[in-house]
Amino acid sequence: MHDKLSPDALIEAALLTQSEALSEKTLRALCEPPLSADKLIDVLAALKARWQGRGLELAHTAEGWRFQIAPPAFAALGSLNEQRTPRYSRTVMETLAIIAYQQPVTRGDIEAIRGVAVSQNVMQTLQERGWIEVIGQRDSIGRPSLWATTAAFLSDLRLGSLEELPPLTELGELLLPELQAAAPADEGVAKPV
Repeated sequence: MHDKLSPDALIEAALLTQSEALSEKTLRALCEPPLSADKLIDVLAALKARWQGRGLELAHTAEGWRFQIAPPAFAALGSLNEQRTPRYSRTVMETLAIIAYQQPVTRGDIEAIRGVAVSQNVMQTLQERGWIEVIGQRDSIGRPSLWATTAAFLSDLRLGSLEELPPLTELGELLLPELQAAAPADEGVAKPV
């Protein structure tokens, strides 16, 4: 005979064991009968409070709800992930920034802003990471693909929406010293650590 789990316990188990964020619809449907939207809000609020001040936190991202490492723990645990964390070239990061701030854009738009050609490897790296996707074609000669960022991009950067990106002026002030000190951009994709 199986004991029936409470909605709190069932939803907590689902969120802790799934690698992807779960939508509210999915979480409501886990319970029998399915939870109402109001009851789910109560369950999520209780879970968020229960995990406050711990190494993991319940977060609502663009993709749904998930547990993620709390910022204080993230800094302390960074050395554990050094070997697995890909490092991206300046070219890849500049391309991503252009797409994030100017989307939707074509490869030609990116090349016009950067002043140099964008290799297919750069676009493929960002696509494989799940940060960009084709969302359509521009109605012009050749019908070039229009690129935009994904929900995974927002989630990985811990942003709820594109409006939470720092203003370009602030971003420029943060990056200017680094860009001035950097060597000329290479067209490589991921650099091993």
